[in-house]
Amino acid sequence: MRLSDFDYPLPEHLVAQEPVEPRDASRLLVVPKGGGPFRHLRFSDLPDLLAQGDLVVLNDTRVIPARLLGRKESGGRCEILLLEPVGGPGSARWRAMGQSSKPLRPGSRLAFGGLSAAVEEAEGEGFFAVRFDRAGEELAKALEREGRVPLPPYIRREPTAADRDRYQTVVAREPGSAAAPTAGLHFTDRLLGRIAERGVSRATVTLHVGPGTFLPVRTEDVERHRMHAERYRVPEEAAAAFAACRTRGGRVVAVGTTSVRTLESAFAGPGLRPGWGRTDLFIRPGHSFRAVDALISNFHLPRSTLLMLVCAFGGRERILDAYREAVAQGYRFFSYGDAMMVI
Repeated sequence: MRLSDFDYPLPEHLVAQEPVEPRDASRLLVVPKGGGPFRHLRFSDLPDLLAQGDLVVLNDTRVIPARLLGRKESGGRCEILLLEPVGGPGSARWRAMGQSSKPLRPGSRLAFGGLSAAVEEAEGEGFFAVRFDRAGEELAKALEREGRVPLPPYIRREPTAADRDRYQTVVAREPGSAAAPTAGLHFTDRLLGRIAERGVSRATVTLHVGPGTFLPVRTEDVERHRMHAERYRVPEEAAAAFAACRTRGGRVVAVGTTSVRTLESAFAGPGLRPGWGRTDLFIRPGHSFRAVDALISNFHLPRSTLLMLVCAFGGRERILDAYREAVAQGYRFFSYGDAMMVI
């Protein structure tokens, strides 16, 4: 497979810069099973596409204020994006991506308002290990004060106070992500209630979104791309809900590519292996799906691993046809954009 096999033209004005309100007013393009015609609905119509006995699985990760803007001791500007704590939650040492007016080197001291850190290790390719001057709850409070919402670079504006709420899903519980699991942004509490009324079960898993999800593919030969590992967790309750769904013959509906990667990584036939893990699973065409029957997803960047995952699930030509249809119909793309459901 070539990277160019996963390209498509996208007019810039279709890249969503703001979310719609309410959340479930976004559009939903349905890719039905068996090659039937695409359907154009609203996300609030989702309950009509689900059946009693189905299981909807969402990612409950919570985005942290992971973007820090500051200065080095020399006075030069610097910026880092926090990825994950090294040594577990509450650690003062974090893995991060960074850039500055001059290269960041081990020993560099960084100041972000009232929060400071030192670069301890340079891993290469823009990755660093940094140690903050505090840990645990004190660090979390400092990040809330000094950090910014890590909106992706194609949203060409600075984050606002509203983004602190809107760039979180309504099920966000577990802090740790450097980006939102965007398919979940369309759900409201009311919509989840309507889904439950149809006899559809719900479960949450956790995958803390990091570079494995959002870094670009830099090689034309797709097979040479290596995913960065990300932390995930499958609660005992989610594993039990998955087993019950399989027993009753319902469909497992994964909300977002991160939920898909979690379910496929944790699958140990015939069920899910509960607990914490790390996954560098790269899902592309040829992957045999074992845990997922339907996928709800946003529209993804050309040439991205996320688009490759959706193409693996729905078929490359079929999905690229759906993307061309979405462009022609003026759908809004990427994090704050519209959604599709692939059955």
